[in-house]
Amino acid sequence: MPKLKTHSGAAKRFKKTATGKIKRGHTKTRHILTSKPQKAKRKLGKSALVSDGDHAKVARMIPYA
Repeated sequence: MPKLKTHSGAAKRFKKTATGKIKRGHTKTRHILTSKPQKAKRKLGKSALVSDGDHAKVARMIPYA
């Protein structure tokens, strides 16, 4: 069986937790932040987990993470 290649774009965006879940960041935090409420910006700064529907797809892209 050949080695699997890691998707380099996915490797920069996702990390695996100790329990095997996959962490991700939120979108819409780069620019035009003045029009967003303070509460929304605080929430967007925290990490979130990849949903169950996308978990298999993302896990395939980061096989050795």
